[in-house]
Amino acid sequence: MTDYTQILVDKADGIATITLNRPEKMNAFTNVMMTEMIAAMDDIDADDDVRAVIFTGAGDRAFCAGADLTPEGGGRVFSDPTEVEDLSDERVRDGGGRLTLRLFNSTKPLISACNGVAVGIGATMQLAMDIRLASDTARYGFVFARRGIVPEACSSWFLPKLVGIQQALEWCYSGRVFDAAEAKEGRLVRSIHPQAELMDVAKGLAREIADNTSAISVSMTRAMMWRNPSGDHPMDAHNVDSKAIYRLSRGADAMEGIASFLEKRDPEYPGKVSTDMPDFYPWWQEPEYK
Repeated sequence: MTDYTQILVDKADGIATITLNRPEKMNAFTNVMMTEMIAAMDDIDADDDVRAVIFTGAGDRAFCAGADLTPEGGGRVFSDPTEVEDLSDERVRDGGGRLTLRLFNSTKPLISACNGVAVGIGATMQLAMDIRLASDTARYGFVFARRGIVPEACSSWFLPKLVGIQQALEWCYSGRVFDAAEAKEGRLVRSIHPQAELMDVAKGLAREIADNTSAISVSMTRAMMWRNPSGDHPMDAHNVDSKAIYRLSRGADAMEGIASFLEKRDPEYPGKVSTDMPDFYPWWQEPEYK
């Protein structure tokens, strides 16, 4: 899909930028936006020229003001519970969770540049991103208890991992909206920047990755860091680490990494995520890891 209506996608010099593009609605989330973001990620993951992805919101008011629940929005993400009786029905699935699961499975590093209000799904979608930056105007809210529902988008899995159970529960119990300073103190965001500088900082991080690292190494590292901590024993991580080191150390990227270091030059890694990942990837789909 390339004809997006509610997001903008730009690719330049190895960096893809996905912009939530409903500024007149404070970039409120709809099923259309969900579908387009998933399609954009499918396209980006298939593009070996893209080395990092930045997410931001159009305009200067909001990253995403949550789900658009208005009739004119045309994208209500919660189905009427009377429509189905079987809770295993596909229509019951949360749209925010569909998106964060797709982000979780990304082969590219994901950077959030939160440029304003981010509540509900606007906050929880960022939890599946790897590095979260905030403008000094950003405001966050896990407001579900104030709407009579519960945290969605797999956030009960992501949020405690990022900020700890106590902080996660406080924010979700209260449902209050809080500023970027509290988000940073609570370890939700890496750093705070003037809004006019936010995208430059995000692009600088993406540029550092794109210019200096092996795409295969980064993709493997992302998968390992998100999945290995959930194992029952460090031996689970050791098994994956050992296989990865063994395979990658004999690959073309490792040879180039060593050669470029010894020759004091910029690396030119030949490996492609689409074709050159190690033979045991994706390891978590194998029966021994389930």
